[in-house]
Amino acid sequence: MKTFFTSWSGGKDSTLAHYTAMQQDMLPAALVTMFEEEETRSRSHALPKEVLDAQAAALNLPLYTRGASWSDYEAVFSNLLQELRSRGIHDGVFGDIDLEGHREWVEKVCTAQGIQPHQPLWQEPREDVLQRLLDAGFHAIIIVVKEDRLPASFLGRSIDPPLIKELEAHGVDPCGEEGEFHTVVVDGPIFSRSVRLQYGEVEHHDGYAFLPVTTTD
Repeated sequence: MKTFFTSWSGGKDSTLAHYTAMQQDMLPAALVTMFEEEETRSRSHALPKEVLDAQAAALNLPLYTRGASWSDYEAVFSNLLQELRSRGIHDGVFGDIDLEGHREWVEKVCTAQGIQPHQPLWQEPREDVLQRLLDAGFHAIIIVVKEDRLPASFLGRSIDPPLIKELEAHGVDPCGEEGEFHTVVVDGPIFSRSVRLQYGEVEHHDGYAFLPVTTTD
């Protein structure tokens, strides 16, 4: 049985990719999250470490984090892959769906470090990705929106069929593959317990609206 790490954003796509790999008889060994330089929040979804720690605890997995700027991101990530390989983890799972540039980068960097990349959601129809997420019982909440695509009123809302229809009515890809929104997953079939969140005041910068979240545990 192959052991793997998951490139973990804390959101719906990385969660479903992780879950799908487990259904394919792979064994999860770790989560990996890249942070901004100051390491106060994750680079992909702007989550604080305490929320990611709570997710990792609920999944009963260790969380590996590193801070990096965009200029040294690849080098820092590559060093982390080396560490994981030294610990006997030779496979990585990623949640890309159909962005070719992301897939190419993942394959390049992983191959250079002797890691076999897996992208179990690759080229799956986006509507099927969401349906599988909901059918499995995962609970995902919108925490970031790109303000030229969605109003801040979507923040804090759970992904469900009525919300999907609203996203489509706004002309937004309901998977958010073009960065229209980001989510955090707080419960599901592989969680030993729910991650309870507390919300802060909405923040606006760089064209995005952010819903700050912390854990209440």
